[in-house]
Amino acid sequence: MLARSESLSAAARVLNVTPSALSMRLKKLEKTLGVTLATRDARHMSLTADGARLAREAQGLLSAIEALPDTFREQTAQLAGHIRIAAPFGFGRVHIAPLLARFARANPGIRLQLDLLETPWPHSHAADVVIQIGTVRDSSWSARPLLANERWLCASPGYIAARGYPREPREILEHDCICIRENDEDVTLWRVRRRRSEAGREAGRKPSAPTTLRVTPAFTTNDGSVARRWAEEGLGLVLRSQWDVADAVAAGRLVRLLSDWDFGSAPVIALVPTRKGRSLRIQALLSYLAANLGAEVSGEMPKGH
Repeated sequence: MLARSESLSAAARVLNVTPSALSMRLKKLEKTLGVTLATRDARHMSLTADGARLAREAQGLLSAIEALPDTFREQTAQLAGHIRIAAPFGFGRVHIAPLLARFARANPGIRLQLDLLETPWPHSHAADVVIQIGTVRDSSWSARPLLANERWLCASPGYIAARGYPREPREILEHDCICIRENDEDVTLWRVRRRRSEAGREAGRKPSAPTTLRVTPAFTTNDGSVARRWAEEGLGLVLRSQWDVADAVAAGRLVRLLSDWDFGSAPVIALVPTRKGRSLRIQALLSYLAANLGAEVSGEMPKGH
Protein backbone atom coordinates (compact mmCIF):
# COMPACT_ATOMS: atom_id res chain seq x y z
CA MET A 1 0.00 0.00 0.00
CA LEU A 2 2.88 2.37 0.75
CA ALA A 3 4.19 1.80 -2.76
CA ARG A 4 0.91 3.06 -4.26
CA SER A 5 0.31 6.02 -1.95
CA GLU A 6 1.54 9.60 -2.20
CA SER A 7 2.06 9.97 1.53
CA LEU A 8 2.14 8.03 4.77
CA SER A 9 -1.17 9.61 5.77
CA ALA A 10 -2.86 8.47 2.54
CA ALA A 11 -1.65 4.90 3.04
CA ALA A 12 -2.81 4.98 6.66
CA ARG A 13 -6.32 6.04 5.61
CA VAL A 14 -6.61 3.14 3.20
CA LEU A 15 -5.30 0.67 5.80
CA ASN A 16 -7.56 2.18 8.48
CA VAL A 17 -4.72 2.81 10.91
CA THR A 18 -3.24 6.01 12.32
CA PRO A 19 -0.24 7.57 10.53
CA SER A 20 1.83 7.20 13.70
CA ALA A 21 1.07 3.48 13.93
CA LEU A 22 1.99 2.96 10.28
CA SER A 23 5.17 4.99 10.73
CA MET A 24 6.18 2.77 13.65
CA ARG A 25 5.59 -0.35 11.54
CA LEU A 26 7.72 1.06 8.76
CA LYS A 27 10.55 1.97 11.15
CA LYS A 28 10.42 -1.50 12.69
CA LEU A 29 10.63 -3.13 9.26
CA GLU A 30 13.55 -0.88 8.29
CA LYS A 31 15.35 -1.81 11.51
CA THR A 32 14.77 -5.51 10.89
CA LEU A 33 16.09 -5.32 7.33
CA GLY A 34 18.84 -2.84 8.09
CA VAL A 35 17.96 -0.56 5.17
CA THR A 36 15.97 2.61 4.53
CA LEU A 37 12.81 1.78 2.63
CA ALA A 38 11.28 5.22 2.11
CA THR A 39 12.03 8.90 2.34
CA ARG A 40 9.17 10.96 3.71
CA ASP A 41 8.16 14.35 4.96
CA ALA A 42 4.87 15.81 6.15
CA ARG A 43 3.22 15.64 2.73
CA HIS A 44 5.13 13.29 0.46
CA MET A 45 6.76 9.90 0.51
CA SER A 46 8.80 7.96 -2.03
CA LEU A 47 10.39 4.54 -1.95
CA THR A 48 14.13 4.09 -2.02
CA ALA A 49 15.70 1.52 -4.36
CA ASP A 50 15.57 -1.01 -1.51
CA GLY A 51 11.95 -0.11 -0.81
CA ALA A 52 10.98 -0.55 -4.47
CA ARG A 53 12.72 -3.94 -4.53
CA LEU A 54 10.89 -5.06 -1.38
CA ALA A 55 7.57 -3.91 -2.88
CA ARG A 56 8.17 -5.95 -6.05
CA GLU A 57 9.18 -9.05 -4.11
CA ALA A 58 6.25 -8.70 -1.71
CA GLN A 59 3.78 -8.26 -4.57
CA GLY A 60 4.99 -11.49 -6.14
CA LEU A 61 4.62 -13.40 -2.87
CA LEU A 62 1.16 -11.94 -2.21
CA SER A 63 0.06 -12.82 -5.72
CA ALA A 64 1.12 -16.43 -5.26
CA ILE A 65 -0.59 -16.66 -1.86
CA GLU A 66 -3.83 -15.12 -3.15
CA ALA A 67 -3.90 -17.41 -6.19
CA LEU A 68 -3.21 -20.57 -4.16
CA PRO A 69 -6.81 -21.23 -2.97
CA ASP A 70 -8.07 -20.90 -6.53
CA THR A 71 -5.79 -23.70 -7.71
CA PHE A 72 -7.62 -26.12 -5.39
CA ARG A 73 -10.96 -25.06 -6.88
CA GLU A 74 -10.00 -25.57 -10.51
CA GLN A 75 -11.14 -29.19 -10.43
CA THR A 76 -14.65 -28.25 -9.27
CA ALA A 77 -14.82 -24.97 -11.21
CA GLN A 78 -16.32 -23.31 -8.14
CA LEU A 79 -15.29 -19.78 -7.31
CA ALA A 80 -15.12 -18.46 -3.78
CA GLY A 81 -13.74 -15.50 -1.89
CA HIS A 82 -14.16 -11.75 -1.50
CA ILE A 83 -13.95 -9.18 -4.30
CA ARG A 84 -14.03 -5.45 -3.63
CA ILE A 85 -15.06 -3.33 -6.62
CA ALA A 86 -14.92 0.46 -6.87
CA ALA A 87 -16.93 2.27 -9.54
CA PRO A 88 -18.23 5.78 -10.37
CA PHE A 89 -21.53 6.72 -8.75
CA GLY A 90 -23.79 6.94 -11.79
CA PHE A 91 -22.30 4.25 -13.99
CA GLY A 92 -21.77 1.91 -11.06
CA ARG A 93 -25.32 2.28 -9.77
CA VAL A 94 -27.03 1.94 -13.14
CA HIS A 95 -24.91 -0.68 -14.92
CA ILE A 96 -22.28 -2.31 -12.70
CA ALA A 97 -24.52 -3.13 -9.72
CA PRO A 98 -27.07 -5.17 -11.74
CA LEU A 99 -24.29 -7.18 -13.39
CA LEU A 100 -22.65 -7.88 -10.04
CA ALA A 101 -25.96 -9.17 -8.70
CA ARG A 102 -26.23 -11.63 -11.59
CA PHE A 103 -22.60 -12.67 -11.23
CA ALA A 104 -23.10 -13.31 -7.51
CA ARG A 105 -26.19 -15.44 -8.14
CA ALA A 106 -24.23 -17.54 -10.61
CA ASN A 107 -21.31 -17.87 -8.17
CA PRO A 108 -22.74 -18.25 -4.64
CA GLY A 109 -19.29 -18.70 -3.12
CA ILE A 110 -18.28 -15.16 -4.11
CA ARG A 111 -18.76 -12.26 -1.67
CA LEU A 112 -18.90 -8.86 -3.33
CA GLN A 113 -18.35 -5.35 -2.00
CA LEU A 114 -19.22 -2.43 -4.28
CA ASP A 115 -17.96 1.03 -3.33
CA LEU A 116 -19.47 3.86 -5.38
CA LEU A 117 -17.25 6.93 -5.47
CA GLU A 118 -17.19 10.23 -7.30
CA THR A 119 -13.65 9.50 -8.49
CA PRO A 120 -12.80 5.81 -7.95
CA TRP A 121 -9.37 6.37 -9.46
CA PRO A 122 -6.93 7.11 -7.88
CA HIS A 123 -8.72 6.99 -4.51
CA SER A 124 -9.46 3.25 -4.38
CA HIS A 125 -6.10 1.52 -4.27
CA ALA A 126 -7.50 -0.92 -1.71
CA ALA A 127 -9.96 -2.30 -4.29
CA ASP A 128 -9.46 -5.55 -6.20
CA VAL A 129 -11.10 -4.06 -9.31
CA VAL A 130 -11.60 -0.38 -10.17
CA ILE A 131 -14.09 0.47 -12.90
CA GLN A 132 -12.79 3.58 -14.64
CA ILE A 133 -14.25 5.74 -17.40
CA GLY A 134 -11.25 6.99 -19.37
CA THR A 135 -7.73 5.64 -19.75
CA VAL A 136 -5.19 5.34 -16.94
CA ARG A 137 -1.47 4.63 -17.12
CA ASP A 138 0.01 3.00 -14.02
CA SER A 139 2.50 0.13 -14.25
CA SER A 140 1.32 -1.35 -10.95
CA TRP A 141 -2.20 -1.82 -12.38
CA SER A 142 -3.27 -3.72 -15.47
CA ALA A 143 -6.16 -2.43 -17.58
CA ARG A 144 -8.81 -4.47 -19.40
CA PRO A 145 -11.14 -2.74 -21.87
CA LEU A 146 -14.80 -3.36 -21.11
CA LEU A 147 -16.80 -1.01 -23.31
CA ALA A 148 -16.26 1.62 -25.98
CA ASN A 149 -17.88 4.85 -24.90
CA GLU A 150 -18.14 7.85 -27.20
CA ARG A 151 -19.26 11.31 -26.17
CA TRP A 152 -22.52 12.32 -27.85
CA LEU A 153 -23.84 15.83 -28.38
CA CYS A 154 -27.57 15.81 -27.65
CA ALA A 155 -30.60 18.05 -27.19
CA SER A 156 -34.32 17.53 -26.72
CA PRO A 157 -36.73 17.58 -29.69
CA GLY A 158 -38.42 20.62 -28.11
CA TYR A 159 -35.16 22.55 -27.88
CA ILE A 160 -34.30 21.75 -31.50
CA ALA A 161 -37.76 22.86 -32.66
CA ALA A 162 -37.32 26.17 -30.85
CA ARG A 163 -33.64 26.91 -31.53
CA GLY A 164 -32.78 24.94 -34.64
CA TYR A 165 -30.42 22.08 -35.47
CA PRO A 166 -26.67 22.88 -35.54
CA ARG A 167 -25.27 21.76 -38.88
CA GLU A 168 -21.57 22.13 -38.09
CA PRO A 169 -19.55 22.51 -34.86
CA ARG A 170 -19.14 26.31 -34.98
CA GLU A 171 -22.92 26.67 -34.74
CA ILE A 172 -22.76 25.14 -31.26
CA LEU A 173 -21.52 28.53 -30.03
CA GLU A 174 -24.92 30.02 -30.93
CA HIS A 175 -26.73 27.62 -28.57
CA ASP A 176 -27.25 27.25 -24.84
CA CYS A 177 -24.79 24.67 -23.55
CA ILE A 178 -25.01 22.53 -20.43
CA CYS A 179 -21.57 21.79 -18.97
CA ILE A 180 -20.51 19.14 -16.48
CA ARG A 181 -17.83 20.10 -13.98
CA GLU A 182 -15.65 17.03 -13.36
CA ASN A 183 -12.30 16.87 -11.56
CA ASP A 184 -10.10 19.76 -12.73
CA GLU A 185 -11.06 19.57 -16.41
CA ASP A 186 -11.79 22.70 -18.42
CA VAL A 187 -15.50 22.09 -18.96
CA THR A 188 -15.90 24.95 -21.45
CA LEU A 189 -13.36 23.54 -23.93
CA TRP A 190 -14.97 21.09 -26.38
CA ARG A 191 -12.84 19.34 -29.01
CA VAL A 192 -14.34 17.82 -32.13
CA ARG A 193 -13.13 16.46 -35.45
CA ARG A 194 -14.90 15.15 -38.54
CA ARG A 195 -15.09 11.37 -38.72
CA ARG A 196 -13.16 9.65 -41.47
CA SER A 197 -15.31 7.88 -44.01
CA GLU A 198 -14.89 4.15 -44.53
CA ALA A 199 -13.21 4.89 -47.86
CA GLY A 200 -10.85 7.31 -46.14
CA ARG A 201 -9.87 4.74 -43.53
CA GLU A 202 -9.24 2.12 -46.19
CA ALA A 203 -7.12 4.60 -48.13
CA GLY A 204 -5.10 5.34 -45.00
CA ARG A 205 -6.00 9.01 -44.92
CA LYS A 206 -5.13 10.85 -41.73
CA PRO A 207 -7.95 12.09 -39.49
CA SER A 208 -8.84 15.74 -39.89
CA ALA A 209 -7.39 18.25 -37.46
CA PRO A 210 -9.56 18.77 -34.36
CA THR A 211 -11.64 21.90 -33.92
CA THR A 212 -11.57 23.48 -30.47
CA LEU A 213 -14.66 25.28 -29.25
CA ARG A 214 -14.78 27.58 -26.23
CA VAL A 215 -18.42 27.42 -25.15
CA THR A 216 -20.12 29.74 -22.69
CA PRO A 217 -22.14 27.57 -20.29
CA ALA A 218 -25.78 28.48 -19.84
CA PHE A 219 -25.97 25.85 -17.08
CA THR A 220 -23.27 24.04 -15.12
CA THR A 221 -23.47 21.10 -12.71
CA ASN A 222 -21.13 18.53 -11.22
CA ASP A 223 -23.67 15.73 -11.76
CA GLY A 224 -23.91 14.12 -15.19
CA SER A 225 -27.40 12.76 -14.58
CA VAL A 226 -28.65 16.26 -13.73
CA ALA A 227 -27.08 17.60 -16.93
CA ARG A 228 -28.82 14.90 -18.98
CA ARG A 229 -32.19 15.64 -17.34
CA TRP A 230 -31.77 19.36 -17.99
CA ALA A 231 -31.15 18.58 -21.66
CA GLU A 232 -34.24 16.34 -21.73
CA GLU A 233 -36.23 19.27 -20.33
CA GLY A 234 -35.10 21.48 -23.20
CA LEU A 235 -32.57 23.71 -21.46
CA GLY A 236 -29.78 23.28 -24.02
CA LEU A 237 -27.15 21.09 -25.67
CA VAL A 238 -25.26 18.56 -23.57
CA LEU A 239 -22.07 16.64 -24.35
CA ARG A 240 -22.39 13.40 -22.44
CA SER A 241 -21.08 9.82 -22.40
CA GLN A 242 -22.87 7.42 -24.72
CA TRP A 243 -23.71 5.08 -21.83
CA ASP A 244 -25.74 7.82 -20.11
CA VAL A 245 -27.73 9.20 -23.06
CA ALA A 246 -28.23 6.14 -25.30
CA ASP A 247 -31.51 5.18 -23.61
CA ALA A 248 -32.84 8.73 -23.83
CA VAL A 249 -31.94 8.90 -27.53
CA ALA A 250 -33.58 5.52 -28.20
CA ALA A 251 -36.72 6.66 -26.36
CA GLY A 252 -36.88 9.96 -28.25
CA ARG A 253 -36.33 12.18 -25.22
CA LEU A 254 -33.04 13.35 -26.74
CA VAL A 255 -31.74 13.65 -30.29
CA ARG A 256 -28.11 12.99 -31.15
CA LEU A 257 -26.58 15.94 -33.01
CA LEU A 258 -23.64 16.13 -35.43
CA SER A 259 -23.18 12.36 -35.48
CA ASP A 260 -20.73 12.73 -38.39
CA TRP A 261 -18.37 14.44 -35.96
CA ASP A 262 -16.25 12.82 -33.26
CA PHE A 263 -16.39 14.51 -29.85
CA GLY A 264 -13.90 12.08 -28.30
CA SER A 265 -14.38 9.00 -26.20
CA ALA A 266 -13.84 7.79 -22.66
CA PRO A 267 -13.73 3.96 -22.79
CA VAL A 268 -14.86 1.98 -19.78
CA ILE A 269 -11.98 -0.10 -18.42
CA ALA A 270 -11.35 -2.35 -15.44
CA LEU A 271 -8.16 -1.73 -13.47
CA VAL A 272 -6.67 -4.57 -11.43
CA PRO A 273 -3.54 -4.49 -9.26
CA THR A 274 -0.91 -6.40 -11.22
CA ARG A 275 -0.24 -8.77 -8.33
CA LYS A 276 -3.93 -9.80 -8.20
CA GLY A 277 -4.39 -10.34 -11.91
CA ARG A 278 -3.97 -14.12 -11.80
CA SER A 279 -6.79 -14.81 -9.33
CA LEU A 280 -9.43 -17.03 -10.90
CA ARG A 281 -12.30 -15.16 -9.28
CA ILE A 282 -10.99 -11.80 -10.53
CA GLN A 283 -10.48 -13.18 -14.05
CA ALA A 284 -13.98 -14.67 -13.99
CA LEU A 285 -15.50 -11.35 -12.97
CA LEU A 286 -13.57 -9.43 -15.64
CA SER A 287 -14.63 -11.90 -18.32
CA TYR A 288 -18.25 -11.63 -17.20
CA LEU A 289 -18.19 -7.82 -17.26
CA ALA A 290 -16.49 -7.72 -20.67
CA ALA A 291 -19.02 -10.19 -22.13
CA ASN A 292 -22.15 -8.56 -20.70
CA LEU A 293 -21.54 -4.85 -20.11
CA GLY A 294 -22.38 -3.88 -23.68
CA ALA A 295 -25.73 -5.69 -23.47
CA GLU A 296 -26.46 -4.13 -20.07
CA VAL A 297 -25.81 -0.61 -21.34
CA SER A 298 -27.88 -1.16 -24.50
CA GLY A 299 -30.75 -2.70 -22.56
CA GLU A 300 -30.35 -6.20 -23.99
CA MET A 301 -30.47 -9.40 -21.92
CA PRO A 302 -26.97 -10.35 -20.65
CA LYS A 303 -25.55 -13.59 -21.98
CA GLY A 304 -26.57 -16.75 -20.20
CA HIS A 305 -29.61 -15.14 -18.49
